[in-house]
Amino acid sequence: MSESEGVHQRVMAQERVYNPRVRMGNWREDVTLEEEALREFLQKKDRGELTIQKNGVLRENLLQPVSLSVSPDGLLRFGDTVMLLNVRGMTRDPCDPCALSIIADLSNIATHLETNSKSHLRGPCPVGGASSIQPCVRNAFIITSVDETADGEILRYEQNFALRTTAGFGGQLYLASDHRTFQKCAKKSQLQEVSLVEQMDFLCWWRLVYIDPQERLEHEGFPVQVNSKLLLSHCKTNQCLAALPDHTLWTVFGKEAEITARTLLDSHKAEQDCNHWMFMAADPGEPSAPRHHPNENQSETHTH
Repeated sequence: MSESEGVHQRVMAQERVYNPRVRMGNWREDVTLEEEALREFLQKKDRGELTIQKNGVLRENLLQPVSLSVSPDGLLRFGDTVMLLNVRGMTRDPCDPCALSIIADLSNIATHLETNSKSHLRGPCPVGGASSIQPCVRNAFIITSVDETADGEILRYEQNFALRTTAGFGGQLYLASDHRTFQKCAKKSQLQEVSLVEQMDFLCWWRLVYIDPQERLEHEGFPVQVNSKLLLSHCKTNQCLAALPDHTLWTVFGKEAEITARTLLDSHKAEQDCNHWMFMAADPGEPSAPRHHPNENQSETHTH
C-alpha cells in the first residue's frame, strides 16, 4: 500500500458517515420555520396578496374597458370622456399613434385598509404614451371645469380646463405639470415632468390651441371639434404636451413614449408632430359614456 492510500484511509476512518435520513443540528427549528413559511405563503395566496397576484389585479383594473362619450354634433364638451392620441406615436409613422396613459405600479394603489373604500390609484402617478388605443381605465380622461362651467357646455379654444382620470379604480387624478428642477423632471429627457396628482390646482390647468399658427388668433373662442389635431398647452408654464418616441420607458405594459411638457418648433416656427394631439370620442353608433361631475362618485347620464 502506498503512503498516499494509507493517508486517505485514515482520513475516511475519522469521518463519520451519516445516513441521509439522519437529522443534524437544530433540525426541528428548521422544519418548523419551513412549515411556517409555507403556511404564510398559502395564506397570502388565498388572500390574493402575492406580488404576482397584485400585479395581475393592477393590470386587470387598468385595462377595464371604458365607453367614450358620443358627440352628435362633433364638438367637445365639458364632462366628456375622451382619449388623447398623439399622431406621431411610437414611430415616425403618423399612422401609428400613441395614447396618453397611466403608468402605475403597486405603490400607486390605495388599499381598502388605508382608505376604508375600494382600492384605487393614488398620486403622484406617472404617465406615458402607449401604443394600445383601446379605450380603458388606463387611457380615458374626463374634460373637467376649473371655473364652474357646467357639464355639457361646449369646450372652446384657449378656454381653461382640467383632465382627470375616471372614478373608481382610476382614482379621479388630475393631469398636472410644473417648471422642471434638478429634483423634479422627466426621467429620460430631463424635460418638464407631467404626472397625475390627487388635488386639482393651477398646476392642473390646460388649454387647447389651434394647430395652425397663422390662423390661431382668429380661432380663439371657437368650439373644438373632436378627432381634430390641436395643441394642449399648460397654463402655468405655457409649454405644450409632447410625446417623445426617441425617449422610451419600459413599463409592465411594454415599451412606451415618454410624455413631457415642452413646445418643440420646426424651422418654420410651427409646433412639431410630437406636440400634435387629438381628442378622440366614440362614434355616434357606439355606446356613450355618462358625464361625470368632479364632486360626484356616481355618474349621471347626460344627453347632448
